[in-house]
This record gives sequence, structure tokens and C-alpha cells, in this order.
Amino acid sequence: MQIDYKKPALSDIDAMVEILEVEVKKGLVLPRSKDSFAREIRAFFIAFDKEESKDRIAGFCALQIYSQTLAEIRSLVVAEEYRNHGIAKDLVMHAINEGLDLGIREFLVLTYRPNLFERIGFKEIAKDKVPNQKIWADCIKCQHFPNCNEIALLKTY
Repeated sequence: MQIDYKKPALSDIDAMVEILEVEVKKGLVLPRSKDSFAREIRAFFIAFDKEESKDRIAGFCALQIYSQTLAEIRSLVVAEEYRNHGIAKDLVMHAINEGLDLGIREFLVLTYRPNLFERIGFKEIAKDKVPNQKIWADCIKCQHFPNCNEIALLKTY
């Protein structure tokens, strides 16, 4: 396995949807249409296995910017067979580094799996600190709203 990281192309969307649907069925992430991926393609990073034919996508995540100082790491998914190889951490760090280059200094995440984020310096925050634009853009669509068990975490630079 030789993992590399890059911005996705529109031709990667079908593979991204396929990976995402597994986690949607588990109720761990929100569904996302192909059109939604296309509209937000520039926000994503993908991990791909260069040893597989056609550079198989191993995972992805996105950086959603809310303001000049705040962004969210979202839609982090790694295919089951690629887990426990540091890919999720690398994806998160690629997103954070892009945010830092843009001048972002606070990174938010909402997750059912906080361990990875805590290991890289995120700290749990109260959900009332989550920006309203996140709640009304995404959370309102979730099957768990308003009784969400996700944990909100923040990393500040």
C-alpha cells in the first residue's frame, strides 16, 4: 500500500459516494448527493492507493470554512480496508494545513469518534459553541436532530 494525498477531480465522485454510503447506512455521517460533492469538490482532500489500479480512493475529508477564523473538518471517511494506517490523521492534517495557509486559526469537528481528534490536539467544547450556520445548514437534515450524540471538538492555533 502506497498512500498519497491530493485534491479530487470530478471523476472521483462516484468512488467517494460509494465509500460514504457504507458509513451513512451505519448512521455515522450524513448522506451527500453527487451534485453536492460536485459543488463542494474544492473543499475535499482524498487519500488514494497508488499501488492499486486506477489509484483507488482510500478515504477523504473536507474543510468547510465558516468565517475568516473558523473552519470545520467534515465528511471524514476512510474505507474499511484502509483503516488503522494513519490515513484519517493525514487527511485531517492536510485540511488543517490548508486552513492555516488561508489564515484560519480555529478548527471545529462534530464526531461520534473523538479519539483521533483528541490525539491531535482537539478539545471538547459545549455544543452551544457550534456556529448557527452549521446547525441550520447540516444538523437540521440529520436523523438525530435535535437529540444528537455527536461530540463537538475544537483545535485552536
